[in-house]
Amino acid sequence: MQNSRFWIVGGEFTSTDFNQVVEGTEQVIGPMDCRKKAEQLWRNMSEQDRSQCNIRYSIVSEPAFA
Repeated sequence: MQNSRFWIVGGEFTSTDFNQVVEGTEQVIGPMDCRKKAEQLWRNMSEQDRSQCNIRYSIVSEPAFA
């Protein structure tokens, strides 16, 4: 059985409700086999865009598979 893989997804949203991404700003980065690596990259990306309140990134994982 293989471990889960992790992705960072996000971009600039139309409002701070974070319901709709501004077209063309979407980002999908991964996969990463280690959650710790994903968290480090997520932290760096979030810090870089900290002053822009409509930008958000999240870590998502795929289910483990056989």
